[in-house]
Amino acid sequence: MSRPVVGIIGNYLDIEGRYRGHAGGVINSEAVALVSQGVPLVIPADPRLVSVEDLMEACDGFLLTGGRPNVHPSEYGEEATEAHGSFERERDAITLPLVRACVERGQPFLGICRGFQEVNVAMGGSLFPEIRDLPGRMNHRMPPDGTLEEKFALRHIVKFTKGGVFNRLMGTDEVMTNTLHGQGINRAGARIVIDGYAPDGTPEAIYVKDAPGFTLSVQWHPEWNAANDPVSRPLFEAFGQALEDFASARRGRKLLRTA
Repeated sequence: MSRPVVGIIGNYLDIEGRYRGHAGGVINSEAVALVSQGVPLVIPADPRLVSVEDLMEACDGFLLTGGRPNVHPSEYGEEATEAHGSFERERDAITLPLVRACVERGQPFLGICRGFQEVNVAMGGSLFPEIRDLPGRMNHRMPPDGTLEEKFALRHIVKFTKGGVFNRLMGTDEVMTNTLHGQGINRAGARIVIDGYAPDGTPEAIYVKDAPGFTLSVQWHPEWNAANDPVSRPLFEAFGQALEDFASARRGRKLLRTA
């Protein structure tokens, strides 16, 4: 039986200032293939090339990846400022309606960093442009120097709601994570449950209340060392089980239609 197909949301890549490409980090594909047991498929997130309907038909679930460009603040009713950084409007036009459609259908997705923020915005929430500028908040950004191992090193605790979804999944109410983001949740969207926080109060783990499918999303980067990290692995394994369940149910529906 074929493995579930996972659409990995790609980002535009500027190569030497002359050539645009669609890119997805290798560690995203490795986490999907080796831990979630899915077939990784990098998606060009551009509405000129694909539609939400195309993607939902072609894929069993989605990995909403991190990325340097941010969700445009007009998507949550605010004006863009220098603090909001750069944008990728093509990706906004695909991922935000895709999240809403997946929530409605029960099609699984896992949100990571920017993907976490997209889920909140898609459900009507808003974002702070720069967490480190808020009183009492730490700097959650990626360290500017060092090796990849140093950049993705564990840097702070995330504390989960006791008895909550993440607490049950991880088997603990407190984990250590990396942190490589500048923005974060300001106002939680409708049905968004914040299930984990950093010590400074920054939301780090969410899901969509009463959604029929898998909607877990995290502000950190669990794709790094996903096969070996005790926090990352159960998250991608649970995502993989949700993918298999959805794909099996879809195969069953197709067989019934052709019988």
